Amino acid sequence: MNFLVMGSGAREHIIGEKLSQAGATVFSIITNSNPGLISLSEKVLSVNSFVSEENKIIDFTKENRIDCVVIGPEDPLAHGFSDLFWKKGFPVVGPLRSLAQIETSKGFTRDLLTKYNIDSSPLYKRFNSMSGAKEFIESLSGNYVVKFDGLMGGKGVKVSGEHLDSIEKGLDYCREIISRKGTFVIEEKLVGEEFSLMSFCDGKNLAHMPAIQDHKRAYDGDVGPNTGGMGCYSGSNHSLPFLNDSEISEAREINERVAKALFDHTGEPYRGILYGGFMVTANGVKLIEYNARFGDPEAMNLLALLRTDLASICNDIVEGNLTSVNFSKEASVCKYIVPKGYGSNPAKDATLVVDESYSKYSDLYYAAVNLEKDGTITTTSSRAAAIVSTGNSINEAEERCERGLSFISGKNLFTRHDIGKAELIQKRINHMESLR
Repeated sequence: MNFLVMGSGAREHIIGEKLSQAGATVFSIITNSNPGLISLSEKVLSVNSFVSEENKIIDFTKENRIDCVVIGPEDPLAHGFSDLFWKKGFPVVGPLRSLAQIETSKGFTRDLLTKYNIDSSPLYKRFNSMSGAKEFIESLSGNYVVKFDGLMGGKGVKVSGEHLDSIEKGLDYCREIISRKGTFVIEEKLVGEEFSLMSFCDGKNLAHMPAIQDHKRAYDGDVGPNTGGMGCYSGSNHSLPFLNDSEISEAREINERVAKALFDHTGEPYRGILYGGFMVTANGVKLIEYNARFGDPEAMNLLALLRTDLASICNDIVEGNLTSVNFSKEASVCKYIVPKGYGSNPAKDATLVVDESYSKYSDLYYAAVNLEKDGTITTTSSRAAAIVSTGNSINEAEERCERGLSFISGKNLFTRHDIGKAELIQKRINHMESLR
């Protein structure tokens, strides 16, 4: 079968690899010259942007007789590429635009949960002006979150006490959003530990993936600016050390109820990856937000553990025949290599040098890099490459990940090294023990 992978990051690199391992012929549409994805692909279409070259993308899909399209990033989903492909007769793993609102509009998601009595939201209100914003923040005793109601690459959320040190600073951020003709949601600030639980979904049936924890802050110790994600870990029992079984079950149930709510609300089946971003609190599991696709870096951890072939899963999703999906009983740790200053002012002259000896300990997936004509790999303003390792325990996977990283060098690069280390995990455990 011919599969088209849309996107050119590390997430798409491992999707292409897994499809190829399943016997599929891979075609790719890329916005940067990802050497890993290029090497896996029968043919590659390079575009400046997905939205501006819609006709070229459809022509490429027709010419190569694509049997199934897998959309990696959020932007093509937000712009209705799933709708377009289905209309042209190409099945898609990735929800229609009306369903992708679960990611593209924070307000839509909160209202959906309210309408269908899914009691996992904090207190919230939607705003399209400054009217009432100050009063609502004050009613939350200054413990609040401001969320831009749209796509911001994971960087549109600001939290009191972390990014905002006063009510006035929060109101300034609200005014900034309004000045950009945006809208926003103000929510009660939750206290707990974040985790993600993703599910394959064919519109009716869900197959859940292992729970996983991402790390947004740029630097060791959970400090520095928010990023697109510096790395993740997951446990060999498909849970996390600070979670209990009932909390995993609760998150799974929320995903299942939301998938049904989306169908009831729109009349359309959700075909793709339903990504629940949760926080476990003293009052149970609460929803932070949804994404309408595989997370990045989470995809590297989870697909590294996947034992059911991905091509079959994709076919089952588009045909509405999804059943059980198997993952190995191993832990996984992923750490990103990024340009120095990533998250605030990334270096513009970073380069990546890869010694293939890394493969004794880890797998490597290229992200926002370009393979130059002379063979050098240059970075962009975003993440460069992900190193992922598995093991019988988180500790073993983390040690292997660090061994793999030791073979990657270059100019103006850095990595957050504490992801998956025992000290940071114990901090999470202690935090939850203090709340329960």
